[in-house]
Amino acid sequence: MHVRPVITAVGLVAGTLVALSGTPAQAASTVLYVSPSGTDSAAGTQSAPTTLTSAISRIAAGGTIYVRGGTYHYSATVTIPAGSDGTAGARTTLSAYPGETPVFNFSAQSESPSNRGIQLFADYWHLYGLTVEHAGDNGIYVGGSNNVVERTVTAYNRDTGLQLGRISSTTPSSAWPANNLIVSSESHDNEDSGGENADGFASKLTTGTGNVFRYDVSHHNIDDGWDLYTKTDTGAIGPVTIEYSLSYGNGTLTDGTQNANGDRNGYKLGGDAIAVNHVVRHDIAYGNGHHGFTYNSNPGTMAVSNNVGIDNAERNFSFDKGTSVFRTDTSCRFSVTGSNDKTVGDVDGSNQFWTGTNGSRCSAYAGALGWSFASSGKLNVTFGGNVVNP
Repeated sequence: MHVRPVITAVGLVAGTLVALSGTPAQAASTVLYVSPSGTDSAAGTQSAPTTLTSAISRIAAGGTIYVRGGTYHYSATVTIPAGSDGTAGARTTLSAYPGETPVFNFSAQSESPSNRGIQLFADYWHLYGLTVEHAGDNGIYVGGSNNVVERTVTAYNRDTGLQLGRISSTTPSSAWPANNLIVSSESHDNEDSGGENADGFASKLTTGTGNVFRYDVSHHNIDDGWDLYTKTDTGAIGPVTIEYSLSYGNGTLTDGTQNANGDRNGYKLGGDAIAVNHVVRHDIAYGNGHHGFTYNSNPGTMAVSNNVGIDNAERNFSFDKGTSVFRTDTSCRFSVTGSNDKTVGDVDGSNQFWTGTNGSRCSAYAGALGWSFASSGKLNVTFGGNVVNP
């Protein structure tokens, strides 16, 4: 079981997320309000709210769009277009109204690569507190750079819940999405009809450098929890950092549905034998349907440290080749037999990998899994009620 946080307003000071107290008020930057009953032509005030698409088209750079609680039904993709950028000193914000939960429901869409939920193609935006569900493809797709996506929930979409990738096939690699932060967000129960594409989170195929996932939770997606896949025809992506995050139950939906086509890993870190030096640290992979952490043919020098793999169906750690560096990683088995870990690379005595018995650190990971977000956004993971953040 997990506890959903109460949403509060946030801001950015010197690149650090901070909470803003009190009811939102008019500021120097333009403020617009959106509600399920809003109209395109409305002023966008609290008493005369507008629509989301209208607000996006007329918000000033650095301004704030507050989205009131309730369910918004869409049949078409909502796009924040390239060029409608905030600035490094003042991101444009699209935020849930404090204390309320807006849900963007795209169930009217058919399953199709052209039917995403929200497309963020601009730079320097901050999305906060939004739930996006039932889109015909990705729930949220980020093609812009220098964005923050925080406290979002992407669920029941028909491709990966939240994915980073280029805006179009003509986007040069120099303009692939870079320096995005996905933080304190949840992605679950995403399922495509083929059963092999819908992950929780993905930064794959066409992404630049500096993308970070922090304090995120991916669970019960039909394919992988995280996918950092690369292909020969598009080449290497930029190194991704995944830290202080949790991936569990992937390969099986919450209702028990499985698909034999799914890869079912917790963290899938490569593809097509292309070397990318990702950073994977302080993460937990628990009870996924294949491997917990897998190099997936990535022969690079990944930094894999302070991670915990528990009761994944095959290996907790599966790295058959490469020169990755492993430090203070822990592998435990309590109820799933699985296979011995394989970790080719720089491995020292700080690790406790599974070779038939649990190491001394495993006692902390016995008991039922739980998790919640602290008011600060930090992810707290518990086993048997005890906090065990790696």
